[in-house]
Amino acid sequence: MPKTDLHVHLTGTVRAETFAELVAREGLELPAEPREIFANINSRPPDPALYLNTRIPVPQGPGVDEPAVSYSLFQASEWVLECLRSAEDVTRITYEAFEDAHASATRHLELFFDELPPSLTALGYNGYVEAMAEGIRRAERDFGMTGLLIAGIDRSNSGEHATTLVQNLIDNPHPDVVGIGLDNLETSGPPERFAAAYQLAGRHGLRRTAHSSEHAPLATNTITCLDVLGCDRIDHGYFVLEDDAVVARLREQQVTFTGIFTTSRRSWRPWRRASIRAMIEAGLKVVLASDDPGMFPTTLATEYRIAAFDLGLPRETMRQIALNGVDACWLPEEGKESLRRRFLAELEALESDLFDARAEVAS
Repeated sequence: MPKTDLHVHLTGTVRAETFAELVAREGLELPAEPREIFANINSRPPDPALYLNTRIPVPQGPGVDEPAVSYSLFQASEWVLECLRSAEDVTRITYEAFEDAHASATRHLELFFDELPPSLTALGYNGYVEAMAEGIRRAERDFGMTGLLIAGIDRSNSGEHATTLVQNLIDNPHPDVVGIGLDNLETSGPPERFAAAYQLAGRHGLRRTAHSSEHAPLATNTITCLDVLGCDRIDHGYFVLEDDAVVARLREQQVTFTGIFTTSRRSWRPWRRASIRAMIEAGLKVVLASDDPGMFPTTLATEYRIAAFDLGLPRETMRQIALNGVDACWLPEEGKESLRRRFLAELEALESDLFDARAEVAS
């Protein structure tokens, strides 16, 4: 199926092989081999006491596949950023993110990027963004994809820091940087802290999303993201299921959620599946995404297979999930309409092939 991926972090796309090569080049000392670290990423959930009475029970103990020695997603991401030393490094990992997405039949990719890391200070913000844009241009040429960039705001920082970051985007516009997103642990920074930054972004035409109702078992955070931050869509959102009135509003307004079954919190993976299924069954508008596919690891195709085969979602629902991504993407209207036509043509061709295959079996 043709797909969009609207929620994926650039550092989280880095291949284990690329990480190993960069580590060797830079002589970075790590507690284990790079490939072993990626294979054993398993972030610890927040305090389990927060989740004792949720509607869909959150697992209180470890997952069945937790490694003996775990590495957090955030620590692994910091190591990756520490290894990036040049514009070509940034272009390379951006291009590889698109190359891997293309293998999942992704037609449009929207990448979150981190604030300029210390290892790339010499590039400056403009050089950093242009290095990513060069990776997108190469991917568009080689894979026939489209791509955009989203500036990630680390919610563990202050609201003032976020406002400064947004002002920098405004002062240094780039056609590929179309919006902002709020990430990191939701429990470390409530959305209202970032109201000024988000309202500034909105006044200057930047699109807005935020990780919400993912770690804090609150539906109200998502309402804040919509009403105060002015978000166009919501990343994750699983705990909106805690409030029927909120679910009713979100269903009526057809707010789009980017959902990911696979997470670095391995014990939460069954809960994620149950939550996303419940969101879809409640009539919420969900599009599947990959988040940090290189580090979980997963692929967008894997996420779709989970939905189709493990959850048993019908073909019509899978088709709608794919089209939801077109509706929610941040391409300009002309580009979005072109993408929609492409999706409809590809989906029709797949339906035709399926019908022919069934007819051949029947005969």
